[in-house]
Amino acid sequence: MTAPVPAARELASADAAAAVGAEVDNPRSPLLAGFAGSMFMLIGSLGVGWLAPVSELRRMPLFIWMRAEAAGVALSIVLLAVGGMLLVRAWLRLGQRVRIWGEEARKATLMAVVAWGLPMMFSVPLFSRDVYAYIGQGRLMVEGFNPYENGISALSNYFQLGADKMWTEAPVPYGQLFLWIEQFIVWATNVQPEASVMLFRLVALAGVVLCVIHVPKLAELHGVNPNRALWLTAANPLFLTNFIASVHNDALMIGLALAGLYYSATHRVVRGIVLVTLSIAVKPITIVFLPFIGLLWAGKNAGWLRKFSYWALTAALSLGLLVLMSLVNGFGFGWINGLSAPGSIFIWYAPVGLIGLVVASLANSFGLDGWILAGWVFDAGKLLAVGIVAWLIFRGEHDRLIRRLTLAFAAIVVLAPMIQSWYVVWLIPLFAVTGIRNDWQVKALYFVVPFFMIYAISDQLEVFPYLQTADLGLALVLARVAAAVTGLLFGLYLIFWDPRTRSLFRKSPEPVVERPVILPGSSAPPGGTAG
Repeated sequence: MTAPVPAARELASADAAAAVGAEVDNPRSPLLAGFAGSMFMLIGSLGVGWLAPVSELRRMPLFIWMRAEAAGVALSIVLLAVGGMLLVRAWLRLGQRVRIWGEEARKATLMAVVAWGLPMMFSVPLFSRDVYAYIGQGRLMVEGFNPYENGISALSNYFQLGADKMWTEAPVPYGQLFLWIEQFIVWATNVQPEASVMLFRLVALAGVVLCVIHVPKLAELHGVNPNRALWLTAANPLFLTNFIASVHNDALMIGLALAGLYYSATHRVVRGIVLVTLSIAVKPITIVFLPFIGLLWAGKNAGWLRKFSYWALTAALSLGLLVLMSLVNGFGFGWINGLSAPGSIFIWYAPVGLIGLVVASLANSFGLDGWILAGWVFDAGKLLAVGIVAWLIFRGEHDRLIRRLTLAFAAIVVLAPMIQSWYVVWLIPLFAVTGIRNDWQVKALYFVVPFFMIYAISDQLEVFPYLQTADLGLALVLARVAAAVTGLLFGLYLIFWDPRTRSLFRKSPEPVVERPVILPGSSAPPGGTAG
C-alpha cells in the first residue's frame, strides 16, 4: 500500500486542471436531473412503496388516490421507473462531466449524494419491506421475547406490522448490536411505523456517512484516486436506493466494516477489530474481514507462526467482544441459526441459482426430485466459495491484502444461490478503493447498475389486492411488467441510443469518460490500480 497523496501531488493535479480548464464541466445539469429522478421516486413511493397496514397515511386522500385508484397506481409506477433510471443516467453523466478527479469532482460528488439522497429520506420504503421486520423484531424484545427463539408471529396482530411473511417464522440473522438498535427505536417510537422508519433511516444514514468518510481514505492507501472511488461508490444509484430508500441495515454493516478496515490498515488494529466486530454484530457476514485483518496486523514479512498467532489474537478480541455483548442482552449467539435463511432460497440471475434451477427442471422432467439435486448445487456453490476464501487467506501478496479480501467477499456473494442488489452494494466500495480500471471493469459496473435498478423497480411493488380485477386490469403481475418494461426501455435507450451515454457501454482504445489525476511516482494507471 502507498502512503496518502502528498500535497505536491494535489498541486500537480491543480496545475493539470488549470491547463485544461475547469475540473468538472457544469455539474449542475446531472445534479438537477438526479434530484428530479429522486423526487419522481419519492412521489411514486406514495403509491407503490411499502406501508404498514396500520399506517395512518393510508387514510390521507392523496395516499388513497395513489394507492387505491388505477390511475394513481399507474402514475406511481411510471414515476418510480422513470425516476430510478433518470438517477442512473445522472450518475453516468456526472462521471462524464469530470475532466480531472480533483477537489471539484469530490465537491460535485458530495453534492450529488446530498441532493439525490435527501428525497429518499422521506420516501415510503421502496424495493424492500425489511424495515418492517426490524420493527417487528424490536417489538419482540420490548415485549420480552427472545427474537432468536421467537418469530414475529409470536406477537399479537403481527400482520399489521407490514413485515414480509418470510420473516414471521424465520430466525433473526442479525447480531446483538442491531437488536439493541431495533429495541431502542421501537421503544422510543412506541411502535409508530413512520417514526420508526425515519429512525432506522437515520441509522442507515450513519452507515452512508461512514462510507463517504472512509472510501477516499482507503483509496488513497492503494494509490487509487479517492474522488473517483467516492463517485463510483457513494453517488451510485444502487448505493443510495438500497441504503436510504430501502432502509437496509447493510449500510451500517458495511460502513463500520470499511472504517475498521481503514484503521487496521493504518496500524490502529485494535480499534479496527472493534469496529469490524460491531459490523459483525449488525450482520455477521463481515466476519470474513477478520482473517485478513489478522494478516495486516502480523505484517508484511510475517512467518506462519506469527500469522497464526495474530489470527488467534484477532479472533480472541472479536469473539470476546461478541461474548460480552451476548451476556449483556442475554440472547447468546442465536443469530447463527438465522444464517441458514438466505441460503435456502435462490434467484434466477444468480449463477448458482440458475444452474440449480436448470438441474431441478431437467431432473423433474425425468421423474426425479429435482429440488434435492438443486440443493446439492447450492451446497456445492457454498463449498466452492469457502475454498476460494481459504485460498485467498493463505495465498497472495501482502500489499494486495484488501484486494484479496474483496475477491473473497465477492466469491461469497457471486457463488450464493440468492443475490440481492444490496449484496452487490457490499462489494462496490471494496472494488472501488482497490481499483476499478477504466476498461471492461468499469463497463461491467455500468451494466450492473441499470440491471439491478430495473429489477428493483419491478420486483417489489405494493399493489392492493382489490385492484387486481379484470375491469381495472392492474393485477400485481401487470404492474410489475409495466414497471419492468418502462425501466428496460430506458436502460436500452442509455445503452444503444442516448448520444451522451451510449459510448460508455462500448469498447474503446481510449478512456471514454474518466480522466483521473495520474499521480507522479505512482504505479496507478488511469482509472485506478491494476486489478
